[in-house]
Amino acid sequence: MASQTLTIARHSTELQAPHMYAVIIHNDEITTMDFVVEVLVQIFQKTPPEAASLMMDVHEQGSGTAGVYVFDIACTKKFQADRLASEKGFPLKLTIREVLP
Repeated sequence: MASQTLTIARHSTELQAPHMYAVIIHNDEITTMDFVVEVLVQIFQKTPPEAASLMMDVHEQGSGTAGVYVFDIACTKKFQADRLASEKGFPLKLTIREVLP
């Protein structure tokens, strides 16, 4: 009977940090400031003072970063905020943008 040899190749795998995505909240003339603060507290886990400060930045600068997450989490947060805005009748706009290293 012939002898068989099993060779196992070992590969080195380097883990890389995942790509990160910013959820951007945009100012509009209809969505109330109180609702923006509510979204930032409920969905993006900001404290009320952080949410109020970010809301003012969005109001004054036109947009601001609600949070930075891996892609799936960013999409989930955006979906939750979109759904809440729709339920309340606000045209709140959020976008997702990759954060370059």
